[in-house]
Amino acid sequence: MSFDPISADLFNALAAGICLADPKSAEIRYRNDLFAHWFPGASLQAPLTQVVPGLDLDALMRLAAGDTVELTTKVKRRSLVIETQAQPVRHGDRDVLLLECRNVSGQRESEAMIDSYAEMAERRARDLEREKARVEKLLLNIMPRTVYQEYMTFGSVAPRLFDPVTVLMLDFVGFTHMSVAEDPNVTVAELNDIFTAFDRIGELHGCERIKTVGDCYIAVTGLPHPTPDHAASAVKCAAKMMRYLDRRNQSHEHQWHARIGIASGPVVGSVVGIQKYIYDVFGPAVNLAARLQVLSEPMEITMCQTVALDLPDGLVSNRKRVETIKGFGTMEIESLVSREATI
Repeated sequence: MSFDPISADLFNALAAGICLADPKSAEIRYRNDLFAHWFPGASLQAPLTQVVPGLDLDALMRLAAGDTVELTTKVKRRSLVIETQAQPVRHGDRDVLLLECRNVSGQRESEAMIDSYAEMAERRARDLEREKARVEKLLLNIMPRTVYQEYMTFGSVAPRLFDPVTVLMLDFVGFTHMSVAEDPNVTVAELNDIFTAFDRIGELHGCERIKTVGDCYIAVTGLPHPTPDHAASAVKCAAKMMRYLDRRNQSHEHQWHARIGIASGPVVGSVVGIQKYIYDVFGPAVNLAARLQVLSEPMEITMCQTVALDLPDGLVSNRKRVETIKGFGTMEIESLVSREATI
């Protein structure tokens, strides 16, 4: 099969590889220069299935049916992706299969690069979401959610006066000696378990843990949202903490005995620090709770009169006494009695 010089020049000027093949034997009847360049073995009379990599009988049948087939060939050590389409045509007195081939390597490389960038962007977005969740979890461990939301919105937290609230302060008897006398890994692991249990108890009663300092655990009710029964909630929380320790000590080798002080009054809450910041509370209620905690005996809950007057049902107080408390003068204080009551 031959073409006049004008037709041959026209085919060679195309940016596509052109090939005419016998539809039955698949032998090449004509190919332009570009097709011969892409498929060096494509000589006349040679079967397409032998000279075109990947063009087996199945692919050839798909081409004859009008499908598009992508083939891969190598030219001077470079792999090319050739998009191939075919259609039956009549040339002179013969039926032939016209193959039109286009080099789509650059397009596929661009698509692969776009897919890679998209995947990278998605992966980066997932990493950022995980990091955001990790930071949020970390910040929510050191400040109330409303304070966290204010900090994330404005980049700072305005100090606020909360009045009244109830402060619960707890520490453990003999912890200083225990921390150096026992295996530190065991001590820290047990302290972590206990504080985790305290956090869960606090969540049940709206008692917001503010911070821990060593073995000291500080929590507040009535913050950041006002709570009418803040004193009763703090007492319930303290009673359940002591009950938890009572039961834990029955089955564990290491005995943990806590002292708790509970006081009501005003506090100021704010984020303190710039690089290593923490949410903290200050005020008379915090100082008084600390003084009452020091006055408590092991496994005793000591309260100021304001808290004692608002005890929930099932809980009563005793050991009513007058103490001189630094910074507060002479005060009446009481201790919680029935910790085993259902509350």
